[in-house]
Amino acid sequence: MTRRRLYLMRHAHVSYFEADGRPRRPGDVPLSDEGREQARAAAQALAGIELDRVLTSGLPRTLETGRVVAPGVEPEAWPELRELEPGRLADIPDGQLEAAFTGAFRGAVTDETRFLGGETIGSLLDRVLPALDRVVAEPWETALAVLHGGVNRAILSHALTGARTFFGALEQAPGCINVLDLGPDGWIVRAVNYAPSDPVHASGRATTMELLYEEYLPFRRSR
Repeated sequence: MTRRRLYLMRHAHVSYFEADGRPRRPGDVPLSDEGREQARAAAQALAGIELDRVLTSGLPRTLETGRVVAPGVEPEAWPELRELEPGRLADIPDGQLEAAFTGAFRGAVTDETRFLGGETIGSLLDRVLPALDRVVAEPWETALAVLHGGVNRAILSHALTGARTFFGALEQAPGCINVLDLGPDGWIVRAVNYAPSDPVHASGRATTMELLYEEYLPFRRSR
């Protein structure tokens, strides 16, 4: 049996907040120095693998990561695979702020759940799953997709269940690689959240959303 392979990455580290916690425009943020190191580590992990295509969401952080990881393949932009759109953080009441961040990806998340008061999980699935079907229908044998934490969870959840599901506990570290194979019998998930720059996740046990909450909190307290 012949199976195709998809290396599904989360973009490398970016800074969503200024030093004082002030939010930056998430659609514009470039990779940080740490992120460039993570991207180079991913490039080394995938060295020697011939990639037919490199898919990104078109947002700068995915394009930059893709160009570092696979410099020989021009990255494609698939806007449907962009990250969940957050709401205005200032609109989240103080008493709900911590839960909005730390509970954003917890358990089996329902369609009605809003990401930081913005886009719903259902809206994400409505655009990501049809886009994934189109990717599958196109010709390639080995592809790299550099996407986002929420988008990757949607794809992994679908690959694991074959259904419209969103498992929030599938943590996605910056610059991580997931390995999925696709054959006539469906998806096989071979690896999840492998971080080449920190293979056993020794650097900490906080989730990405917990770290983002801690970065934003000083600005919120200063208002």
